[in-house]
Amino acid sequence: MENPIPPRKKRGRISAGLLAFDAWLDSSLYELRFRAQQFWENATIFFRRFRVKGWRRGVIELLSESFTMAAGGSVVMLALAMPAFQETTGNWRNQDDFAVTFLDRYGNEIGQRGIIQRDSVPVDEMPDHVIKAVLATEDRRFFEHYGIDFLGLVRAMSENVRANSVVQGGSSLTQQLAKNLFLTNERTVERKVKEAFLSIWLESNLSKKEILQLYLDRAYMGGGTFGIAAAADFYFGKQVKDLNLAEAAMLAGLFKAPTKYAPHINLPAARARANVVLGNLVQAGFMTEGQVLSARLHPADIVDRGDRKSPDYFLDWAFDEVKKIAAKSGIHSLVARTTIDMNIQKAAEESVEFHLRQFGKEYHVTEGAVVVIETNGAVRAIVGGRDYGASQFNRATRAQRQTGSSFKPYVYATAMENGFTPESVISDGPISWGAWSPKNYTRGYSGRMTLSTALIKSINTVPVRLAKDHLSIPPIKAMAEAMGVESPVSSHKTMVLGTSGLTVMDQATGYSVLAQNGIVGTRHGITQLVTHSGQLIYDYSKDAPPPHRVLSEQAVASMNSIMVQIPEVGTARKAALPNIRSAGKTGTTQSYRDAWYIGYTGNYTAAVWLGNDDFSTTNNMTGGSLPAMVWQRFMAYAHQNIDLKPIPGIKDPYVDPAAIAKAEEAAKNGPQQAVDTSDRPPVLSSTTTRALRDIADVFHKAPAIVAPPEPETLSAL
Repeated sequence: MENPIPPRKKRGRISAGLLAFDAWLDSSLYELRFRAQQFWENATIFFRRFRVKGWRRGVIELLSESFTMAAGGSVVMLALAMPAFQETTGNWRNQDDFAVTFLDRYGNEIGQRGIIQRDSVPVDEMPDHVIKAVLATEDRRFFEHYGIDFLGLVRAMSENVRANSVVQGGSSLTQQLAKNLFLTNERTVERKVKEAFLSIWLESNLSKKEILQLYLDRAYMGGGTFGIAAAADFYFGKQVKDLNLAEAAMLAGLFKAPTKYAPHINLPAARARANVVLGNLVQAGFMTEGQVLSARLHPADIVDRGDRKSPDYFLDWAFDEVKKIAAKSGIHSLVARTTIDMNIQKAAEESVEFHLRQFGKEYHVTEGAVVVIETNGAVRAIVGGRDYGASQFNRATRAQRQTGSSFKPYVYATAMENGFTPESVISDGPISWGAWSPKNYTRGYSGRMTLSTALIKSINTVPVRLAKDHLSIPPIKAMAEAMGVESPVSSHKTMVLGTSGLTVMDQATGYSVLAQNGIVGTRHGITQLVTHSGQLIYDYSKDAPPPHRVLSEQAVASMNSIMVQIPEVGTARKAALPNIRSAGKTGTTQSYRDAWYIGYTGNYTAAVWLGNDDFSTTNNMTGGSLPAMVWQRFMAYAHQNIDLKPIPGIKDPYVDPAAIAKAEEAAKNGPQQAVDTSDRPPVLSSTTTRALRDIADVFHKAPAIVAPPEPETLSAL
C-alpha cells in the first residue's frame, strides 16, 4: 500500500528560495536607502557652500520668486496670445486688388473702395515733411520701440492727467496698424491684449518701412478715402509728392479723427488741427519754429467738393458683396450700381443721431445701427454706427448681439407652419425645462391665452412651451436660417427667448420675409457690375439665384395679423406711423444691454438696434422706447410721396387695393360716369387735409377782387 502523504522535499526547496530572495531584497533596499542618505548628505554639505545670508539672501529670494512668476506669466501670456495670432492666418497683406467705384440707385457716384496699387506711393518717394508730420503726431519714437512704446505711454498718461482729459493717445503707430488690419474698435480688454500681441508680431515679421507703408496706405482719411495718396488727391487735387508742409500737416491731423477734422466738412477745425501738428513737429525736434512759420501763416486750401458725405458703412458691405460676385470673373476694376437710396440713408443716419443726442445720456446708450430693405429685397440704407471716422466697425453687418423677444416671430412662424393659428390657446403659467425656469417680464402669469395675445404682449412662457411641448428646437433653428439669418443660431433651449447673437442685417432680412409674402432670397445691394469700358459683368435681374418660398401664404397671413397689432396696442406703440399700417416686434435683452425694434410695411422692412460697444447695461431702455422712436422717424420720411402697398394678408384701412382698382376702372370708363369715392383711400394725412381745408376756407371767405376799369383809349378822349 502506497503512502498517502506526499513527500515535502520539493516544497522545502521552494521555501528556501523565497527566503533567500526576501533576504536579498531587504539588503538591497537597505543598501539603496543608505546610499541615498549618503548622497543627500554629501549634496547638502556641497550646497551649503552657496548659502547666502543677510541682504544677499533677500536678493536671491526676490529673483527666485520673479522667475516663478515669469514662468507662470509666460503660460498665461501664451494662452492670451493664441487668439490674437489666429487673426493673422488670412491673406491680410493683400487687399484683393479690387478697385470699385460705387453709384447709388439713380446713377450718382457715392464713393470708392479698394486700393489701386499704382496709387500707393512708396515711403521713399514721399516728401520728408510728410513723413515727419505723421510721425511727430502719431508716434515720435516709431523707429526706437518694438511695437509698444512704453515711454510714450507714460508721457501720454502724464499729459492726460495734467490736462484732466484725454489729450494724447498712448497707442503706437504699429498698434494702430494692428487694429486697422485685424481688429475692431470695440473698447474691451480682450481687444487691447490682442492689439499688443499683434503689434509685436508685426514688428517681428515686417520692417519699420513696411509697417509705415501699410499704415499710410490703409488708414481711413475721411470723405470715403483710404490712404494718404487718395486723401491728397481728394482734398487737394495733388499727388503726395507735391504736398507742401501746410497740406501735409492737415493730412497728418486726420489720422486721429478723420470725420471730425475732415477739411471738406469743417475747414476751420482742420486748420486748427494742422496747427497742432506743426507744433508737434517743433516739440519733437523734427523742425524749427522758423521752418513751420510759413505754413502757420498760410494754411492749406482744399478743392471744393461740396458737402459730400459718403455712406461708408454701406460701401464697406457692398464692397464685400462685389468681391463675392466678381471673384470668378477675373476683372477687378469695376463700376457697381447699388441699391442705396441716399435720401433714406440720410434720414436713417439723422434719426439715429437725433435720438442718441437727445436721449443718449438719459438711457445711457451710445451706439446704434439700422438696416432698411425694400419689399423687393433691395437694401436701401445701412447705418453701422454714429461716426465712421471714429470707428469703422460695422455694427449693422458684423456685430452679433442678443435679440431678446425680437426672436419670437421665428418661433411663432414655425408654429404657424405646423398647424397652429393665431387663435390657438396655450397656457401662460410657470414652466421649467430642466434647470431653466423662464419668467415673464412682469413676473406674473395670465393663464390660458391665444398665440395672438401672447405675441402682442411678448409673453415669455408661451414660446418656451411651444418649443418644449410641440415644436422642439431644431425646426425653430431651421426656420430662422431658412428666413435668411446667416449668423450661427444656438441649439440651446434658451434660444427661443433670443439668446443667440444675430446681426441687424439678419433681423431685417428675416422679417422682410413676412413683408414679401413668405419669399426669401431677394436681398441684394448690387444691381449691376460693369467695367469702365461698359462691359456688363453682372446683372441682378438675370444672374441672381431665383427666390423661393419658406412660409406658406396662410402662415404669413396669420403672422401678419398678429404683428400689425403690436405697434397699435402692443409693446411698440411709439413706432406707429401716421395713416400707414405697419407691423413689427420689440426686443430687450437681459440687463438691458440690447434694445431692438424690427418693423415693416408693405413697402419697407427696417431693423434698429441700440446699445453700447462694451456691452454695458443701458438705463432700462426697452425696444419699445428709443429704438421704436428711431424707427418711426425715418420710416415716416421714407413713406412720403410713394405708392403705399398693403402688408400681405392684411386688409389695410389706409391702402385698399380693391378701392384703388375700382377708382382706376371708373376713370377708364370716361368722365361721364360718376365715380364712387366712398371707398377711395386717402392719399394725404388728416393733418394735411385739415390744413388744406383751412386754407380753402380762407380763400372762400376772402372778399372778391374787383377788376380795375379798362383804361380809356386815346380815340375816346
